Amino acid sequence: MKPNSVLNIARALVISSALAILPAFWGMGGKLMAQTPAPTPVKNIVLVHGGFVDGSGWESVYNLLKKKGYNVTVVQNPTITLADDVAVTKRAIDAQDGPVILVGHSYGGVVISSAGDDPKVVGLVYICAFAADNGDSVLSLLKNAPADAPQPPILPPVDGFLFMDSHKFAGSFAADVKPEVADFMANSQVPWGLAAATAGATASAWKTKRSWYLLTTEDRMIAPELQHFMSKRAGSKVTEVKGSHAIYVSRPDAVASIIEQAAAGATTK
Repeated sequence: MKPNSVLNIARALVISSALAILPAFWGMGGKLMAQTPAPTPVKNIVLVHGGFVDGSGWESVYNLLKKKGYNVTVVQNPTITLADDVAVTKRAIDAQDGPVILVGHSYGGVVISSAGDDPKVVGLVYICAFAADNGDSVLSLLKNAPADAPQPPILPPVDGFLFMDSHKFAGSFAADVKPEVADFMANSQVPWGLAAATAGATASAWKTKRSWYLLTTEDRMIAPELQHFMSKRAGSKVTEVKGSHAIYVSRPDAVASIIEQAAAGATTK
């Protein structure tokens, strides 16, 4: 037999053997891929309230998330200075046993923009909130609202603290909340420090973390146009909901839903 013939036969045998084992190899690869653990949703949720209110307003959202198996922490910010609120929030983040979704309502957006640079934070959720850039304050951002936007009925500061006109609170802050609940909110206001409202964010965590934004289309505290501006600037995934500034009280289901989206979207291995 000629040398070339022997070589050709050897090559044919090698190719035939390779083709015979390929199906088994592919099957093994499929099994290996199936056995690779999928990313799991983040389970730690930290909720940060805004000005004039405290953390109790999150109760319904808290209950919905707890029923879904999330570990939920409600931060009680003193709302006297931004620095203190950021410090309190960071302590809550530090107490978690893993990655965190950080959620802020209204002024709480400035807080989470600042505290969200913590390495444990993997996602930010703004609930009709001030998605602040570094140096932005609540009062500086409000200047970007349309000239004809409703003006929040905030009274002149007294001893360095702000309050809302309790008679106009419901219409501006909680128009879609049960009247008796809105009345209680109006008459249990937490003093909001002027130092907190005028302080600039110390970071803009949305520049390095994924973010979600729940935009309230009937908000009379933060104009929807301003919410559009901030959420677009932050590159947030936006969900629009018909509701007032107190959406976390009136529509806890919608708020819990976007938090769940964030927990699933900011997956970690």
